[in-house]
Amino acid sequence: MKTITRLLLSISVLAGLFTPECAAQDWPKLNRYRDDNTTVLNARRNDPNDAQKNWVVFMGNSITQNWAAMDPGFFTEHNYIGRGISGQTSPQMLLRFRQDVIGLSPKAVVILAGTNDIAGNTGPSSIEMIMDNIISMVELAQANHIKVVLCSVLPANRYNWAPDVKPADTIIELNKQIKAYAEGNHIEYVDFYTPLVDDEKGLNAAYGKDGVHPTLDGYKIMEPLVVEGIKRALSRR
Repeated sequence: MKTITRLLLSISVLAGLFTPECAAQDWPKLNRYRDDNTTVLNARRNDPNDAQKNWVVFMGNSITQNWAAMDPGFFTEHNYIGRGISGQTSPQMLLRFRQDVIGLSPKAVVILAGTNDIAGNTGPSSIEMIMDNIISMVELAQANHIKVVLCSVLPANRYNWAPDVKPADTIIELNKQIKAYAEGNHIEYVDFYTPLVDDEKGLNAAYGKDGVHPTLDGYKIMEPLVVEGIKRALSRR
């Protein structure tokens, strides 16, 4: 009788692991773009000119998400696909990279990641940990014949949601490492930091009001830089 009781208890515990509440825990937010990805793929299959288009996925956080929302014409005009999710850190992006980038079969991917890791959005994170995740995304892209554009983290000297964090110098060091990795591995690097920074290592108020997120004016500074970076990446053999 005790054996049967233990067996029933084990079954009930296992069943609890698959309750709707547990299934709803989508830490990397794979459901965010699942339907949108299907829509994009179906449209591409029905487009006789699809093979001539250089599709590019932008992988990132709220900075990327806001970019696609604030200037959708820029994305449509260039066949860019925005796959940013507010608040995300590099490990979350890595977990959804196969679905939201590789699954869309783009010619290139633009990766903008790191500031939320520094803020501690998903726990403490070192520069080495951030770089590991960025490098893993690069390697996944390259293994699937997708060109890569790595972007500098945007300047910030404060986070409103994490007031105890002082990010300015960490961002500078992370950008040094991203740039060095890109140069050492023949990957395009786009420097958003330099044209957007103020004299206090923060985001220039002319291009961003909250110290982290660009306004449309800020994105207009970034757009020609990333377009050129993508062109260079696509021309690489």
